[in-house]
Amino acid sequence: MTTEEYAPLTTERPAAGKGSAKRTGPNWGRWAGAFALLAFFSLFIAFARTEVHPRVANPDVEGRPRPVEFLFGFDGWLWVHQIGTVILLVILVAIFVRGWRRDPGSPIMLMFLCTTLIVWQDPIMNWAPFAVYNPELIHWPENWPLIMLSPTVEPFIVFGYVAFYFAPFFPAIWIVRKLQAKYGPTAFVSRHPLISLGSITLVIGFVFDAILEVSLVRTGLYIYSQAIPFGTLFPGTTFQFPLIWESLAVTFVMVPAAVLCYRDDTGKSVAEKLAARARLFPSKPVLGTFLVMFVIINVAYFAYGSWFWAIKASGAATAVACPWPYPEAKVYDPQGYYRANGAEGPYSVGKWATWQQGPFQDLDVELGSKGDRCAPENANG
Repeated sequence: MTTEEYAPLTTERPAAGKGSAKRTGPNWGRWAGAFALLAFFSLFIAFARTEVHPRVANPDVEGRPRPVEFLFGFDGWLWVHQIGTVILLVILVAIFVRGWRRDPGSPIMLMFLCTTLIVWQDPIMNWAPFAVYNPELIHWPENWPLIMLSPTVEPFIVFGYVAFYFAPFFPAIWIVRKLQAKYGPTAFVSRHPLISLGSITLVIGFVFDAILEVSLVRTGLYIYSQAIPFGTLFPGTTFQFPLIWESLAVTFVMVPAAVLCYRDDTGKSVAEKLAARARLFPSKPVLGTFLVMFVIINVAYFAYGSWFWAIKASGAATAVACPWPYPEAKVYDPQGYYRANGAEGPYSVGKWATWQQGPFQDLDVELGSKGDRCAPENANG
């Protein structure tokens, strides 16, 4: 039996030896991190907005009327989400600082960073699955490069990604350790810990995402404007949710995030061992581990986007979210399905609205050619 086959209950890394060199100068990494965090929040405060850019805004509508009621008829859900995100970020920063000071270079803390930094891809990953955010959210300028790929706006709240993509790891690793301790080194969970951890993470992640996203859609944070009818909850309504397609796809990131942090009985994580094999910065193993994680997690997130791009390009996402809940913004209709169902413009096709949409786009479709389900007179029923 190899040392990788069975891991004890502890997940602590071996303590540094007595001969380890102590830092004698300033911790430049800590200062750089603090400066980057301060610069980011300063940038956001300087440019954040709630008004809608003319590229996205519907010039025929004043104010923010809503043709549908959100959960319990409560109108303050966006502030609950946004204030909650700020509180969450403060807590996460405190956890990260404390965790890093106790265990510098911890793979778990490095994964905190990686699952936060993949947010740079979020505009792409809103474009691919037709994820349309509520324009009332505090957001970045819609005409900025990359940001403009989002169907409507790119909000601040996505910076809480770590609590979404990495959270399933913790109950999953707890279950794995409990099963290893209970059934011993000959059990499947001990002989194949990575398969076991990945499988458990997939199940937990699927259920976690389904519960979370259904509640977020129902409270008006965002919608999936188009979805494949099969496997979608409440298809054709404002609150449709592509259960099979979305809740499975998010595990493309959750599973590798969990597996990379698994430590065997040597105390080394999978990511650390991959970095050592690749000889990435052998004199700076923490940097090498971070780069391994960052590349793999970004590739995994690209796989998520590719999954939805294939759905988009296939033309199979025919269920449209009616009524369109954000009248202050143009109807996001890059493939003509809203028009075909009677939704009146003005329309927005967004960026990447030509060949990237696949061969099924039909921007010249006749209004109501497939029905009038999305027509304004049917908005409340």
